[in-house]
Amino acid sequence: RVAPTIDAVLLSHPDMMHLGALPYAIKHLGLSAPVYATEPVFRLGLLTMYDYFLSRWQVADFDLFSLDDIDAAFQNVVRLKYSQNHLLNDKGEGIVIAPHVSGHLLGGTVWKITKDGEDVVYAVDFNHRKERHLNGTTLGSFVRPAVLITDAYNALNNQVYKRQQDQDFIDSMVKVLSSGGSVLLPVDTAGRVLELLLIMEQYWAQRHLVYPIYFLTNVSTSTVDFVKSFLEWMSDSISKSFEHTRDNAFLLRHVSLIINKEELEKLGDAPKVVLASMSSLEVGFSHDIFVEMANEAKNLVLFTEKGQFGTLARMLQVDPPPKAVKVTMSKRVPLVGDELKAYEEEQERIKKEEVLKASISKEKELKASHESNAKASDPMVVDASSSRKSSNAGSHVGGNVDILIDGFVSPVTSIAPMFPFFENTADWDDFGEVINPDDYMMKQDEMDNNMML
Repeated sequence: RVAPTIDAVLLSHPDMMHLGALPYAIKHLGLSAPVYATEPVFRLGLLTMYDYFLSRWQVADFDLFSLDDIDAAFQNVVRLKYSQNHLLNDKGEGIVIAPHVSGHLLGGTVWKITKDGEDVVYAVDFNHRKERHLNGTTLGSFVRPAVLITDAYNALNNQVYKRQQDQDFIDSMVKVLSSGGSVLLPVDTAGRVLELLLIMEQYWAQRHLVYPIYFLTNVSTSTVDFVKSFLEWMSDSISKSFEHTRDNAFLLRHVSLIINKEELEKLGDAPKVVLASMSSLEVGFSHDIFVEMANEAKNLVLFTEKGQFGTLARMLQVDPPPKAVKVTMSKRVPLVGDELKAYEEEQERIKKEEVLKASISKEKELKASHESNAKASDPMVVDASSSRKSSNAGSHVGGNVDILIDGFVSPVTSIAPMFPFFENTADWDDFGEVINPDDYMMKQDEMDNNMML
């Protein structure tokens, strides 16, 4: 249990590699440190975690964390703007953190951490090149930090020209589509897929292509809705275009947003492009669609990023087909027969145990409360006769009235203390309660005092 020793958590990107451990650490390791992120990382990261959980839960019992745990993990995230200096409190006093543009994902962050005049730069997953929806990283503007923490994940990759790369990307899809095949792109929920959507929007419009494009995740509509509101976090070209034309770059005209496979099933074997989560191919819509498309040689599975170690995506990239691939298919089905009966009996047993535990706990609380009242020292005894007074000592209006008492002794049989109550025993006749006119008469000295006031 090392999480409680952490003073602060800095979230860099809205993807599973950077967010996956957060709800688990809060639920199982007792993490209570403040969490910092930019607004896009907070919003899109929350949707990414939702999509991951739902993808897992649909095929197996997933108990590492729940949707409520995800909400609890994100509800206290402190949102910062780019280049905003933030001074940590408590154990982190004297440390200043500031997020800067990473250029990798929307809202992605290079963290600058300053302590006693020395800078530590945490730069994992950054991009120097300017893209359609993102500016390049600001890493080059830092003045020689004391420590630079970075990664070498893509250090050995040969980077080709962006224009040529995009052209090859589109050509490979059009070639398959024109021959009657379909294309599957396993993508993340709200990361690099945003750049892919803009590339395909642009080329589909330029070439007047009519092949349908589907963006399929559990949260696809919510993702694009949030992205539309984050234009100030995007590239300068997108911001300026919106200022002049009021045209939102993510008002997608050639891409359909869907959250289930029903739309795809209506098309049958018609050529189409599907961007589906998860990028690992382990679970999610991409896993199911891969199984359906893999048996047809005319179809294409196109990876746009390197898969994580140990995943099906990485295995296919390292040792590509044609070959036999073993894939496990799982899905939730309604219980029937003996299985349903056994499940209902188990749930009933659990419910009875919970009720019994709650009952025992309540009895213990009541017993403790009773013992506490019985052991109260020097109780104040109240004379019942003193609880009623005439109007001369109380209100000018009314006869005998109940008044606030100074103390009381609870009966031995009572569960909780209570004030004594005395029933009004006034006399009644045929016309109602018998009243004393003197109770409504003000004394002469009181009238004189009122006149003087």
